[in-house]
Amino acid sequence: MRQKTKALLFLTLLLFWLLPASTACAGVNRIRVVVLSVEGSIVPVTASYIQRGINLAESEGIACIIKLNTPGGLYASTQQIVDYILNAGVPVIVYVSPQGGWAGSAGTFITIAAHYAVMAPGSRIGAAHPVSANSGQTEESGVSGQKITEDAAAWVRSLAQLRGRNVQAAELAVRESKSYSDQEALKIKLIDARARTMDELLQDLEGKELTIRDGRIIYLTTVNADLFPVTMNLREKFLTAISNPEVAYLLFTLGMIGLIAEIYHPGAVFPGLVGALGLLLGLYGLGTLDAYWVGIMLLLLAFGLFTAEAFVTSHGVIGAGGAVSFVMGSILLFTGSGPEFVIRPWLIVVTTAFFMVLVGLLLLAVIRGQKRHVITGTEGIIGQTAVARSTLNPAGVVFFSGGLWNAVSEEGTVDEGEEVVISSVKGLKLTVMKKNNS
Repeated sequence: MRQKTKALLFLTLLLFWLLPASTACAGVNRIRVVVLSVEGSIVPVTASYIQRGINLAESEGIACIIKLNTPGGLYASTQQIVDYILNAGVPVIVYVSPQGGWAGSAGTFITIAAHYAVMAPGSRIGAAHPVSANSGQTEESGVSGQKITEDAAAWVRSLAQLRGRNVQAAELAVRESKSYSDQEALKIKLIDARARTMDELLQDLEGKELTIRDGRIIYLTTVNADLFPVTMNLREKFLTAISNPEVAYLLFTLGMIGLIAEIYHPGAVFPGLVGALGLLLGLYGLGTLDAYWVGIMLLLLAFGLFTAEAFVTSHGVIGAGGAVSFVMGSILLFTGSGPEFVIRPWLIVVTTAFFMVLVGLLLLAVIRGQKRHVITGTEGIIGQTAVARSTLNPAGVVFFSGGLWNAVSEEGTVDEGEEVVISSVKGLKLTVMKKNNS
């Protein structure tokens, strides 16, 4: 009896000793599904984010779910994402969500390319006619536009055939911008299922057999899978933020304001640094979004005209030209782009007004500074040293006492950067001579 008791006690202790180890092993071997979330326009950083998520799923999971809600995006970035999906080593499931979500334009290609496509109730898919942002039109004219449409139609047909989806419905989404509700898309077999929640999606995926790139068939067991959300890192979030058309536009404008402030009041440094950084980030964002080059050139022209206003007496004519150029450039930046790349009219109006007020205040400060020196008497100015900020041949601009002055050399040409001595003052114009000759 005592031996039986000892044996029973030994078995009980052995069971408790083995239980944690077996539980740990089960935890290590649990099925993992990587979940990505794509919100907003499809841009280059979106493609790199999805590539990172798919790579992680290939190394640590059995599948990758992309929660998609997008009005569309760049054609080149869409091609990259579709390529990553087609060549993934694990099944990629696209889930158009949340309820009321959208797989518009670029999202249509991504959804159709998925190994398994699911939509939430109230969501929609389609309106995938190609748009050229650089043309300044809603559709490329003539042969070029026809080529783009034919290529997109052939591409979506190929994807639909590969995944066994409705080829005709997919092509209509491209050629005629046809859109479908979630119920319509399921009925015509453009997608594979509908799901209200992620749990419902996992239950629907249970037991599905999906074929990946090398012809292997993956049998999914997802009911008890661990969801592993992968969010954008700080770099991706930052690049996504400045790839927003309105943010890129505001950064570009901020950059111009900062540089103009530095030019009007040389030596401040901070406005120049902020301006240069804003201009570079704005140009990156606009370049990423394939902004219409004419719009960018008009904005740069506005910058040049506002800068010239401080050097040339035009009684506001040059400044008015800069304002017109700025407004026209703002309007044309994303002319012909889809709904995902739009600058709202009220933002253009507010930004233009704010820009004009700031430039006006900067100009006023320059003029007041010049008048203040004149009012205090020429005695304090004559004989002082200034620096040529442009070539004086004989007229140009010099920097004196924290401001820019129109000046005339009485000794011929003075090179930029050369020191001069003020010999006389007439109104707001200085007469100067070379310092080494004074």
